[in-house]
Amino acid sequence: MTVQLISAEQQVESLKSQNIKKVLLVEDNDANRMLLTDCLSFSGYKVKSLSDGSKFFSTVETFQPDLIVLDLKLPDIDGFFLLKEMQQRFDAAKIPVIIVSGLAFKSDCERAIGLGARRYFVKPVILTELTQAIEKELSCHQK
Repeated sequence: MTVQLISAEQQVESLKSQNIKKVLLVEDNDANRMLLTDCLSFSGYKVKSLSDGSKFFSTVETFQPDLIVLDLKLPDIDGFFLLKEMQQRFDAAKIPVIIVSGLAFKSDCERAIGLGARRYFVKPVILTELTQAIEKELSCHQK
């Protein structure tokens, strides 16, 4: 019988990696995507970002995010469509979605919430409010 020992540092790193929450960010604006990615990474999340919705569901399947931050106006697909499709897929329907959009009409917010979004932020978003909302959603929603 052999025993493989790992250092205390390796144990800590392993525990940290098990507790790191994953956020999928879908934002077509390069500056916004970089800013949000940096902010979320600095806040301790593992972030995967997409600039459009073409690989949305394949990324959800492979990355398995704990939460999704979604822009509604994407160059190739409507964010409302993605929300609607998520509700049709059992694996994706359970993932909380927070909208960050330039669409400021109350009807857009109501439509997104009706399609399953948990929160709705209008750009320009206050980063501390967004990160607090993400933390709240993740603490309430355990995989």
